[in-house]
Amino acid sequence: MLGGIFSFHSSWKDRKDTYMHKPQPLQCTSLNFRGFQFAQAMLFAIEEINNKTDLLPGISLGYKLYDTCGSIARGVRVALALANDNEDESSLSEAPCTRPAQVLAIMGETSSSPCMAIATVIGPFHIPLISHFATCACLSNKVKYPSFLRTIPSDYYQSRALAQLVKHFGWTWVGAIRTNDDYGNNGMATFTETAQHLGICLEYSVSFFRTDPPDKIQKIINIIKTSTSKVIVAFLSHMDMDVLIHKLSYHNLTGYQWVGSESWIFDSQTAAMDRHHILDGAIGLSIPKAQVSGMREFMADVKPLNTSNNQMFEEFWETLFSCKFKQTKSATGNQRKCTGDEDLTGVHNSFTDMSLMPIFNNVYKGVYAVAHALHNILGCNKTCHTNVQLDPFMILQHIKRIRFKTKEGDEVYFNENGDPVAKYEIINWQPTENGIVDFVTVGLHDSSLPADKQLNMLNKSLIWAKNSHQVPLSVCSEMCPPGTRKVLQKGKPVCCYDCLRCAEGEFSNSTDSITCVRCHPEYWSNERRDACVKKDAEFLSYEEIMGALLTAASLFGTFMTAAVAFIFFTYRKTPIVRANNSELSFLLLFSLTLCFLCSLTFIGQPSEWSCMLRHTAFGITFVLCISCVLGKTIVVLMAFRATLPGSNVMKWFGPTQQRLSVLAFTLIQVVICILWLAISPPFPFKNFKEFKDKIILECALGSAVGFWAVLGYIGLLAMLCFILAFLARKLPDNFNEAKFITFSMLIFCAVWITFIPAYVSSPGKFSVAVEIFAILASSFGLLICIFIPKCYIILLKPEKNTKKNMMGKGAPKAL
Repeated sequence: MLGGIFSFHSSWKDRKDTYMHKPQPLQCTSLNFRGFQFAQAMLFAIEEINNKTDLLPGISLGYKLYDTCGSIARGVRVALALANDNEDESSLSEAPCTRPAQVLAIMGETSSSPCMAIATVIGPFHIPLISHFATCACLSNKVKYPSFLRTIPSDYYQSRALAQLVKHFGWTWVGAIRTNDDYGNNGMATFTETAQHLGICLEYSVSFFRTDPPDKIQKIINIIKTSTSKVIVAFLSHMDMDVLIHKLSYHNLTGYQWVGSESWIFDSQTAAMDRHHILDGAIGLSIPKAQVSGMREFMADVKPLNTSNNQMFEEFWETLFSCKFKQTKSATGNQRKCTGDEDLTGVHNSFTDMSLMPIFNNVYKGVYAVAHALHNILGCNKTCHTNVQLDPFMILQHIKRIRFKTKEGDEVYFNENGDPVAKYEIINWQPTENGIVDFVTVGLHDSSLPADKQLNMLNKSLIWAKNSHQVPLSVCSEMCPPGTRKVLQKGKPVCCYDCLRCAEGEFSNSTDSITCVRCHPEYWSNERRDACVKKDAEFLSYEEIMGALLTAASLFGTFMTAAVAFIFFTYRKTPIVRANNSELSFLLLFSLTLCFLCSLTFIGQPSEWSCMLRHTAFGITFVLCISCVLGKTIVVLMAFRATLPGSNVMKWFGPTQQRLSVLAFTLIQVVICILWLAISPPFPFKNFKEFKDKIILECALGSAVGFWAVLGYIGLLAMLCFILAFLARKLPDNFNEAKFITFSMLIFCAVWITFIPAYVSSPGKFSVAVEIFAILASSFGLLICIFIPKCYIILLKPEKNTKKNMMGKGAPKAL
C-alpha cells in the first residue's frame, strides 16, 4: 500500500477559533487541478506496475490519497493517518487490497514547507517520503529528515544556477521576490550568498505569500515601482506567482525582466493568467522536458474517478465540466446538469494542460523507485516471496541504493542526501502571434560539471521584456572603462560605485578594475591611462640646441687657445713672450685646451667610461691649469723679490722648481681622482625622481666626498692663486701680469662659487649644462684675462714689445 499526499485545493476558508470547543476541520477552497494531475500520474504508475510481469509479479500495489489543501497542519494530520492506518473521512481512496494495511511509502507533498513538517513526523518511523516538487535545500539534511527523498533536484543547485544565469547576462543590480515559506526563504538565501560571490547586488529582497493582506502586497508593488533595477528574480511557488501577477496587472508593471525558478517558469497556467504580458521575455530554470508514453491518455481518462464514492469527486467533476449534479434555486439558468458521463474531449483548462509533464514524470519515477525496492526485498524473479516481513526502514534503505532506468531511458538513483542529479533547461518565454506563450529551451545547466562549464547557452535567439531582442541592462553603475578604477559609493552596495581616473604613472587595462597598477619605473601611463608607454630618456645631446651651442663654445675656445698658442709660438723670441715665462705659458695654453675639450665629455648619453672620464679629466686639467697660473704668480712675486739688494730668492724658484711645483700640485689631484675611482667611481644612472614622465640619464657621483674633494682642491688652489696675485697687483712693473691673473682668478672664483647653488638646483640635463658652462666660463676667463692683452700688444702694438718697454718703470696704477 502506497500513500499519496497532494493539495487538491490550494487554500482554505479563514476561521476564528474561540478555544471554547474543538476546532472544526478546515474547509478547503480553490480547487487545484494540479493536485489531481499529480494523483493521476501516481495512479498511472501504479496501474502500469500492476500490469507488468517483470516487476513485482503477483504483487499488486494499492494506494491511499489525501488532500492537504496546502495546509501544513492538515499535512501532518494525514501523514499520521497514513502511518497509523487511521482512516479519515477526507481521503480519496481506492484500495484493491482486501485488508487495511499500513503504507510502506508516501508520495508527496508538492511544496517544501509541508514536506518538512511531514518528514519530521514520519522520520522516526522511517517511512519513505518521496516528493516530486519540494526543492528546498534544507530537506537534504538527513539528520533532521532521515526518510525524505525526492525526484527533483535540490534548490542548493537551482539557486546557484540562477545566480550564474544572472551573472551570464551581466545583471549585477537586481531585485528579488520570494515566497514567504521554507522553499522561498531558503532558496533566496542560497541565491543571495552565491550572488555576492559573483559580484551581484540585490537592490531589494521582499517576501510574499498568497494570503498576505492587500497593504503588504501594495508595499511590494511600490518597492518595484521606485527601484532602479530592471531585473526581478522571483523565487515563488506557482500559486503565489499567480496571485502576484494578478495584482501587478492592475498597476501595469511591464518592462521588467523576470528570472524565475522551476516552480512557475514553465507553468502554462501562470502564462495563461498573464493577460497583461507582465512576464513576457521571462527566463529561468526548468526540469528537463520529459514524455511518458501512455500517461497523457491515462490522465485524460477521468471516468475511473467517477467510481470513487466521496464528496470530493462531485466538486472536481463540476469544476472540470462546468456543470452541477444538483440544481439549486440560486443557480443560473444556463448552468447545465452533470451526468457523470461527460467527455473530456474539447475541454481546455489546467487539467488538460500537460506542460508539467516533467513533474508528472517525477511522480512516476518515485512510484517506480518504491516498486524496484520492493522487487529487490521480495527477491522477485518469476514470483515474489510473499512471506517476507516488510519493514519501512528496510524499504527506505533499498530505495536509497536502487539504480534503474525507466522505459523512456531516464536513469533514476539518489545520492547520499536523497537527491537526484541536478540538470536544468533554461526556458525563455516567447510570445507567439496568437498570444500564447511558447516555452523555448535556450540553454542547459548541468551541476555535475566543473563550475566554468555548467552553463551552456544554445545558439538561439532570445526574447526579452517588451519583446526586445536586446539584452536588458540592469546595473547600479555603468562599467568603468580601462584607464579608471572603481570607488565605492559611501553607504551603498559594492555594485554602486564611481569611476575614478587613474593617477599619473598608473594604468588599468580592463573594465571594472578595482585598482590601478603602477607602471614600471621606466614606463609612464599614456593619456587614456589604459597602458604604459616607455618614458623618454633625457640627456644633454649634441643634436639639441643647448648641446650644440655648448659644443660650439667648447670648440671655439679650443681653436681660440690654439690660435693664441700659434701666436706665442710665432713670437716666442719677442720680449713679451720671454718675459712671461714662455714654458709655463705654453703649458697653461695646453691645459686650457684640455679644459675646453673636457667639457665635450659631459655631452651625449652617459656611459660607464664617460662618467669616470668627465669628472676626473675635468679635475686634473683644471688643477694643471691653476697650477700653471699659480706658478706664474709665484714667479712674478719672486722676480720682484729678486730685484731687492742681497736677495737670492730666484735660485729657489727657478725653472726646475716651477716644473716640480706644477707636477706636485697636479699629482695631488691625480691621487684624489684615483682614490675616488677605486673606492666609489661615478657611474651612469637613470633618474626617475626628477621628472615623472621622463628618465634623466645622468652620471651618479658614486662618492660625493670624492667629487667635493676634487672641487675643493681646485677651489683651494684658485683661492691661493687669487691671494698671491692680489698681493702682486701693485708691483712696480710696466707690464705687471699679476693684475691679469687677479682678474682671471676673480672670474674663476666667481663662476665656481655661483656654480654650486646653480648645480644643486638645476633639474636633469640642465645641471650638466651648468657644469659645462662653469668650465667654459672659467676657461675663457683665464684665456682672455691672461693671454689676450699679450696678443693685443704682439699683433697691434709691436712698438711696446721691446725689452726697454718691458724694463721701464712707470707709476703704479690702482687696481
